[in-house]
Amino acid sequence: MLAPCVVACLVGPRVRAQPPSAPAPGTPPGPTSAAATTGPLGNAASTPGNAVNRNAPGRGGVSVPLADPFPSTYRPVPSGATVIRNVTLLTAAGPTIRNGAILLRDGKIVSVGTNVDAPPGAAVIDGAGKYVTPGIIDVHSHLGVYAAPGGDALSDGNEATNPTTPYVWAEHSVWPQDPQFPRNLAGGVTTLQVLPGSANLIGGRSVVLKVVPSRTVQGMKFPGAKYGLKMACGENPKRVYENRGPSTRMGNVAGYRTAWILAEAYRRRWDAWLAGNRQGEPPTRDLGLETLAEVLRGNILVHNHCYRADEMAQMMDIAREFGYKIRAFHHGVEAYKIADLLARDSVAGALWADWGAFKMEAMDAVRANLALVNQAGARAIVHSDDPSGSQRLNQEAAKAIAAGRAVGIDVSEDQAVRWLTINAAWALGLDDRIGSLEPGKNADVVLWSGDPFSVYTRAEKVWVDGAMLYDRADPRRQWRTDFELGFVAPPTPVGGAAGGAPARAPSSIPSTGGPR
Repeated sequence: MLAPCVVACLVGPRVRAQPPSAPAPGTPPGPTSAAATTGPLGNAASTPGNAVNRNAPGRGGVSVPLADPFPSTYRPVPSGATVIRNVTLLTAAGPTIRNGAILLRDGKIVSVGTNVDAPPGAAVIDGAGKYVTPGIIDVHSHLGVYAAPGGDALSDGNEATNPTTPYVWAEHSVWPQDPQFPRNLAGGVTTLQVLPGSANLIGGRSVVLKVVPSRTVQGMKFPGAKYGLKMACGENPKRVYENRGPSTRMGNVAGYRTAWILAEAYRRRWDAWLAGNRQGEPPTRDLGLETLAEVLRGNILVHNHCYRADEMAQMMDIAREFGYKIRAFHHGVEAYKIADLLARDSVAGALWADWGAFKMEAMDAVRANLALVNQAGARAIVHSDDPSGSQRLNQEAAKAIAAGRAVGIDVSEDQAVRWLTINAAWALGLDDRIGSLEPGKNADVVLWSGDPFSVYTRAEKVWVDGAMLYDRADPRRQWRTDFELGFVAPPTPVGGAAGGAPARAPSSIPSTGGPR
């Protein structure tokens, strides 16, 4: 099964033979979270005598760095202490711990090692013969924006109306009732980055989600996670826009550079206004340039769809020209050719195990790509770009281990588990909170039936922030979406605040079975 962005760009845009032009500067924005009642950064909407200055810009009229108009409402499901004993621990932070144990409490990992005491009242799980890893992180997902069942009505991942659409945000297309979410959780995935598709040079903002039941996307948003910016190289944008441009790779590069020139001027205008006395008319707000300006300030991380080595090198040159960093190249079937450059510039390679040759720019794929990038000292990541592949990323990593060994590169399981966890967490700027089994990290943990790099192994139990949200052996702990249930259940008090609470407590949700 091909990934949504691959399919979309093979067939071209599905909408509008004559796409409309980009929104004019000053596209109506949403509200910002800053200065809800007092104007931009608390300085303009009211006077010392509390008289309202009606000429001052409203909060939606001001471009504030790190504004958060759609904040996370996620609340962890309450949980008690849990100890998992007699397991092999792949920590992603050090060597394998055999016959070890891990204590989860208050949503955090408390201790990991060969001797872990169980506090009074803790649930104790004997995991003899089984493995524990951090929760898997998929940095390239389109769940919710290409929800199941597939079709035009639920095809909301590519705003293929303009080559540059930094003004769109993926979270505004995510359908929380996509039945693919619980299947991802059953595959051991606890965190996802949902991206716009790759039709455009600049596709818009991504969103980082916890794989948890929720009525709203805000209830799934990873608190404090930075946004990503989706960019795309090569064949997709030039094919989609061949009748209006860009229709060549040189046109693509001109498009990126033009956008960044405008963004740099926008950033300087706003930074000067915000650093001044903020009196008088502010610059006109522009949603697209605002997103790009946040990249230039380092507040948004760039995730770049790119296949060919020469194009990835050019994208790094463009980043240097305008002073921003690319966090990860996605797909990168030729990453092995520039693995030293990725290591030098600290750019991750989010890669497939064996996809390639499905279009011209993917022809020079090699199965040892991940191992070669890893060997060069760059951060290698296994990603999916596919709702089915995301359910078995552990098996994708296993294939890449085998491919590496076939060319003489011996990748250990301790290294390979990093491809699924801590390296992916770094790409999202979350490696201080998730991605490894270390005290103080969020208790996102998977208990596997055996070695996770075996095709016969399944995720048995999955914890998110210390709460068991999936148990293969207990149908009551298998999340079903409203789409599968056929009705919307009222929220329960379990899970926290309104808007962030799961539609049902996972323990009360009947089974749909495991990953497909």
